Amino acid sequence: MPYEYRKLSPEERKEVVEGRKQQGYPAHSPPHPLREEGTYLITAANYEHKHILENPTRRTAFEMLLIKSFQEVSAEIIAWVILTNHYHLLLNIESFEIISDILQYIHGSTSHQWNKEDGQTGKRKVWYRFSDRMIRNEKHLQRTLNYVHYNPVKHGLVEDVYAWKWSSLFLYEDEKGKTWLQENWKKYKPSSHFGKDWDDL
Repeated sequence: MPYEYRKLSPEERKEVVEGRKQQGYPAHSPPHPLREEGTYLITAANYEHKHILENPTRRTAFEMLLIKSFQEVSAEIIAWVILTNHYHLLLNIESFEIISDILQYIHGSTSHQWNKEDGQTGKRKVWYRFSDRMIRNEKHLQRTLNYVHYNPVKHGLVEDVYAWKWSSLFLYEDEKGKTWLQENWKKYKPSSHFGKDWDDL
């Protein structure tokens, strides 16, 4: 978590790195201990949480690219949200390695394109490496689904989830209806600590 890591003292940084090494994790990058078929929440943020996705047109194009890329490998896309400096993607996939390959391509191509568009000839770093969380059961899945759709409100981008169009919320509204969404929220409302640190890559 480089964004938080830079706030630590040299002694605290050393302790964090040593702890990660003891767990078999890379020194600084997000660990990916589970590499099997399953349902995952994928999260990736713009480097240092800079709002590189602030432009609505850019968000729309990125949303289309992200969804299309995973649909092409027959991943079951369950939910997503694209914010101004990070995104969440909830999906079921047969091979974890496919996730790494696709995101490497997406992050690489968008970095090149956006740096060119923004006049960043100094090769500005656009993305931090993605993190993943494997979904354990149906309750965890539904809470994560609600967390994803509520994310724009959580980050103060809008006051109403329906005011943010870069998410899968509207697909659920069309397919299941607002009543289902409201009942699902009441039944599987994320707790105040649910998703803690998920966005702090």
